[in-house]
Amino acid sequence: MANLPTHSGTSEELYALADAVGAATGAAVAIEDLDRRVLAHSTLPDQRIDELRRRGILDRRVPEQPEQLAQYREVLAAPGVVRLPVLAEEELPRAAVAIRAGRRPLGTIWAIEGERPIDDAGERAMLDGAGLAALHMLRRRSAAELELQAREEALRAALHGRRTAREVRFELGLPRQRPLALLGFAPLRSSDAPGDDVLVHLAAASTRHWPAVHAEASIATIGRTVYVLLPLDDEPTAFATARRLGDQAAAVLDLSIAPPLRAAASRVASDPEELPDLRSEVDDILRVTTADPEAPAFATLRDTHARVLLAHVADELARRPQLRHPGIEAMLEHDRAKGTAFAASVTAWLDAVGNVGEAAARLTIHPNTLKYRLRRAAELFGVDLAHPDDRLSCWLQLRAPY
Repeated sequence: MANLPTHSGTSEELYALADAVGAATGAAVAIEDLDRRVLAHSTLPDQRIDELRRRGILDRRVPEQPEQLAQYREVLAAPGVVRLPVLAEEELPRAAVAIRAGRRPLGTIWAIEGERPIDDAGERAMLDGAGLAALHMLRRRSAAELELQAREEALRAALHGRRTAREVRFELGLPRQRPLALLGFAPLRSSDAPGDDVLVHLAAASTRHWPAVHAEASIATIGRTVYVLLPLDDEPTAFATARRLGDQAAAVLDLSIAPPLRAAASRVASDPEELPDLRSEVDDILRVTTADPEAPAFATLRDTHARVLLAHVADELARRPQLRHPGIEAMLEHDRAKGTAFAASVTAWLDAVGNVGEAAARLTIHPNTLKYRLRRAAELFGVDLAHPDDRLSCWLQLRAPY
């Protein structure tokens, strides 16, 4: 696209780029970042715009609309130009394309079609414009953003255990013997894994939030989790401070993504070499809370200890199936094959700490029926419920999913 500007990344040049794409497509063009801020828009005469575009230009940000988030996700996931249905009766039809640096999304270009729909040449102009916009947006990054990137890379390496304590303190500017806490933020798991755009928006919102509330915080995204390292001041109140800041952040950041957010806080440590262990603790908490729609938005290991322990028991049973009680395996298989309810009955009795009446009420059966099932379980599968250790072994195997 030879007629598009190709020099440095000032706002004027983004406006010139918008005008060039608008001229090539016959459309009113807007360039946005990932937070839906309007960085530039075309200013050509006689271009059609609607109220949504007008408000976006005046407010420098696209107004929120129902189903809007789904449209942005579609655009950011698509390799080319996307034609989008209107979201309101008075809205004009739009085409959009993602702005990327490699695989990293930076923003979007939106074109309101003119009297004639955008043709193949216009789509090529939008794709070329997205490439040039990426260069402009990268060049506009400030020194502060570059420093944030360097800190992110350092924290990511530290969480993977690839830095010594001395290197972590130097690269992240940590004074000696400073209490440290690690926070983690991740979207609730569902049948559909969160898209890259969800994590991008969560990371971007975190990068905006933390400098405003804790200037020394370092942020890094690994997998589907955004980690935040907090250097704290007072050892006796460090954990309470980390919990307060994490709880507040969870409420704020939850507004930036569609799936509900889960947050976790590690224990407090003083040695940066403990960061991989702190990460494991945060990951354990998020493993159980992101899988449960009823879990609290913010949690610590104390809040989730039993479920984390069960998850590790399940891991060990999956790795070493020979540790499983053969009688429990046989009972579960019998229930699957015959449609019986021995496992549910034993589990209910164990959950009720041996109270037959309470367990029978939970199962909505007669207490004598439950007693019969427990006796038959012992006879058929060799499940000994008289010994405390055997009861614990059976309960763990029945409760731990593997």
